[in-house]
Amino acid sequence: MTERTTATSVITRLSPAKINLFLHITGKRADGYHDLQTVFRLLDWGDYLHFTFVDNAAISIIDKTFDATKLCHQLLTLAGADTITSSIDDNLIFKAARALLAFALQANRLPKQLQSVQITLDKHLPMGAGLGGGSSNAATTLITLNEIWQLNFDQDTLIKIGAKVGADVPIFIFGQDAIAMGIGEKLTAIDLPNQHYLILTPDAHVNTAELFAHPKLQRDSAPLSIELIKSQANDYVQNLNTPYRNVFMPVVTSLAPAVDKALRYLQGLEKQALGAARMTGSGSAVFLPLDASIATDKVLLEKWIKEAPCSGYVVGNL
Repeated sequence: MTERTTATSVITRLSPAKINLFLHITGKRADGYHDLQTVFRLLDWGDYLHFTFVDNAAISIIDKTFDATKLCHQLLTLAGADTITSSIDDNLIFKAARALLAFALQANRLPKQLQSVQITLDKHLPMGAGLGGGSSNAATTLITLNEIWQLNFDQDTLIKIGAKVGADVPIFIFGQDAIAMGIGEKLTAIDLPNQHYLILTPDAHVNTAELFAHPKLQRDSAPLSIELIKSQANDYVQNLNTPYRNVFMPVVTSLAPAVDKALRYLQGLEKQALGAARMTGSGSAVFLPLDASIATDKVLLEKWIKEAPCSGYVVGNL
């Protein structure tokens, strides 16, 4: 009698970080959210997600009337994320899987069988740094489970699902540098030159709701057309010329001394790096674009990281 064996498959995916080359608020919407304009840049640095499942071993979905949360608990186990949220239900990875199942249930696209999956998070990005770590984890989960479960939703559909999980999730599903508008879900691809960055991650976090409510936050930046943003890339890629800025930066640096210190350190390197230091997202990470002549000088970059007031990394675009 031939013994039947089953193989365990593991899919490992980079869950990349992002930076905002600039970030404007152009107004407040009727739904309470704010309209934004930004250029997202995806990086070759981030977390890793490992999706483990047993080939040809699936759970039969007999009752398609129960809710997505119950089904998600039945299908998904999560490792490596215990310190991020007190409950798995609050984790963005779990929320993404639940949103995917809920949409499949509503669209009547749920297969008769689904594989149970263990997702292991190998965390490298600091939380609350404006690098999009949690949103990237959610996007990577949506993309990969869509494949494993053979739901076959296209990218536009996954972006719609992702936007309900978090405002930054769509850019990671989009998977390339982009101009973003709306709450971050209206994306237009942009072709930018290759670039390296020195990123500092100060140990500081300012509540996002507090930032949006701050009286000194500029909420009325003039809207810019996609064509203008594309044509003026030289004003925000290496440098940061008017009208481009991160409107959160002066507020965050006034509230978080560690961010102010890290930014001032990078500003002291601007003449050598030939770039303008700035903050990403609503903080707390700050970064300095590096001229190509500096990006290859490992000795100098190691010195800069060693002398930095907090953890530092040299990374490139994806």
